[in-house]
Amino acid sequence: MSEARTALIVDDNPTNRILARAMLTKMGWTSDEVDCGAAALNKVQERRYALILLDISMPGLSGEETCAALRALPGGDQLRIIAYTAHAFPEERQKILAAGFDDILIKPINLQTMAAVIHG
Repeated sequence: MSEARTALIVDDNPTNRILARAMLTKMGWTSDEVDCGAAALNKVQERRYALILLDISMPGLSGEETCAALRALPGGDQLRIIAYTAHAFPEERQKILAAGFDDILIKPINLQTMAAVIHG
C-alpha cells in the first residue's frame, strides 16, 4: 500500500476520529486511528504516514508533547503534522505552530477546510 496518502488520526474523542476518517476516505486517503499520544508514537514506528492529524488536548501526552516526540524520532522532521483542535484564538495558533506543527485544522471541520489544510 502506498504511504503517499496514508494518515494517522490521533484524538481521544472517538467521534472526532470517525469524522476525520470519513473525510479522509472521501479524499482518497487511507487512515489509522489511535486515542492517545503514546499510541501515536508506537504507530509511527510501525508504519510510515504522509500525514498526522494530532489533537492538542488529550489525557496523558498532550498534542504539543506528542508532536515534539514525533519530531525527535528519526525522520520526524519529514512528517507533516497537523494540529486537529478546537483552539482557534490567534495567540494559540502561534503557540501551536511554534510547537512544531505544520498547520492547524480547527474543529468543527468540514471537507473543504480539511482539503485546504491537507493540500496547503
